[in-house]
Amino acid sequence: MSGGALRILQVGPGTTVQDGGRRGYLRYGVTAAGPMDPFALATANLALGRPRDAAVIEVSLSGLEVEAVGCGLTLAICGGAFDIRLGSTRLPSAVVLRLEPGTRLSIRASEIGAWAYVAVAGRIDLPAVLGSLSTHTRSGLGGLAGRGLVAGDSVPVVEADDSAVGLMAIHAPWLAQNAASIRVVLGPQDDYFAPEQIQAFLTQGWTLSSRSDRMAYGLTGVPLVHAKGHDIVSDGIAHGAIQIPGSGLPFVLMADRQPTGGYPKIATIISADLGRMAQLQAGAIVHFEVVPVADAVAARRRIEDGLAAKIALIPLIRTAFPSELLLGLNLISGVVDGQEPG
Repeated sequence: MSGGALRILQVGPGTTVQDGGRRGYLRYGVTAAGPMDPFALATANLALGRPRDAAVIEVSLSGLEVEAVGCGLTLAICGGAFDIRLGSTRLPSAVVLRLEPGTRLSIRASEIGAWAYVAVAGRIDLPAVLGSLSTHTRSGLGGLAGRGLVAGDSVPVVEADDSAVGLMAIHAPWLAQNAASIRVVLGPQDDYFAPEQIQAFLTQGWTLSSRSDRMAYGLTGVPLVHAKGHDIVSDGIAHGAIQIPGSGLPFVLMADRQPTGGYPKIATIISADLGRMAQLQAGAIVHFEVVPVADAVAARRRIEDGLAAKIALIPLIRTAFPSELLLGLNLISGVVDGQEPG
C-alpha cells in the first residue's frame, strides 16, 4: 500500500468528488448531495472491493483528463457510455485499469449517458463534512474545498493498492440505459391533479430541457393544469420526486435537491430507475409509466442482488499496443537457450 494522487489536467464544469451522500441532515436543511447515478457509483467501488458508498470522482458531460502522480493507481470507471482512453488506446466504458505515472487517462462524453464514476483502489483523502465527502457546490460543503474540480487540482489517494492488475471490462447489466420508459409511483400529491391530467402526464413524451443540473432536471411539453392550485405546505423531497410548479412543466428533483418544497409532486421515480433518468442528456424524450409499489421494491431488489454478488470482471485482449504501454510492461519473464536440449 502507498499514497499518491490523481492530478486534474483538463476538466469542465460539474465534475466533483461524491460518495454515498450526506445522510441524516435533511431535517436540518442540509442537502444530501451524493451521486446522480447511485448504482453506477456503487458498481465502480465494488469492482475494486471498496465499500459501495466510498468517495469517487463523478464526471459530468464536460469530461475529464487525469494522470497519476506519486504512484500507479488502479481505477474502475463506469456509468454512461463515455469515450475512455488510456494514452491513445480506447477502452470500454465500464472498465478496471491501471494508471501509471506519465500516462494520461481521458474520459469524454459520447451520445449516451451524462455521468461517469471514477473509483480508486485506495481511499480519497479529503476531510469529511458532516460525515461525508460529497460535494454540494451551492453551500460549499465537502469534496475539495466545497467546489467542483478544476485543472491543476490534485485529489490525494492513500492506502493505494500497488498490486498489478490487467485491463478488465465490468459486466453490470443493471446499468443498461435502454429503458423504454421511466417507472414511477404516483404521489404524494397526485390528488392535486384531475385524472385526465395524470393521464396526460403519463401519455405524452416529455423533452429533457437544457435547464437541468444536479439539483433538478427540467422537462418541456404540454403544461399540466392543477386542480387545487400549485402551492402546498412545504414538505420533504425525495430523490426522484416530480414537482409541478405554476408553469405546469415538471421538474425531477435530483441529488442536489432542496430538502423541502412547496409545489405538489405528481409522482416519484422508483429508486431502480434513478440512474436511468440521471443518464439522459438534454433533448432526450422521457415517458413515464406507473407501477405498483411492489414492482418498485422488486426492481430495487434485483439490482441489490446483482451488487451483492461479486462484480463480474472480464479480462480484455489488447488489439493495440502503443509504445507508452509497451514501455510500462515487463515483457520478458525468463530466457531460454534454444541450443540446449529439453
